[in-house]
Amino acid sequence: MIHPYEPSQLDALMTLWLKSTMSGHPFIAKSYWHESSPLVRNVYIPQSKTWVYMQEEKLVGFVSVLEQQFLGALFVDPLFVGKGIGTCLVCHAQSCYSTLRLEVYQKNRRAVDFYRHRGFYIEGAAWQHETRHSTWIMRWEDALR
Repeated sequence: MIHPYEPSQLDALMTLWLKSTMSGHPFIAKSYWHESSPLVRNVYIPQSKTWVYMQEEKLVGFVSVLEQQFLGALFVDPLFVGKGIGTCLVCHAQSCYSTLRLEVYQKNRRAVDFYRHRGFYIEGAAWQHETRHSTWIMRWEDALR
């Protein structure tokens, strides 16, 4: 079930984020994610609209949208990947906004394909100096709104 994020879930969310981001980005040093954790915890999560996916009272996924259109986070517990949780979370975000943009590492082919299947298209590219990897800028628009 999808619910609005509550601050009491922050520790569980951060544990999931770290496990999931390291699993999904094996081409980036784990130390980078550990160093980024305070920024995610103290800046990105508090500034975003976040929904969590709960299964049997366990947080197994979440999606965060910044500035009313930037899908800044979509993470699913690696043990639950491929079970439709990510799709449910993206569909929920798409039901709340008429336009969504995101940035995804080009080497993360699984994520790029996932977003394409949900109607996102590549509108540009960028270079991440901190990680030294290229990203795609992707966009989705609801043509009916």
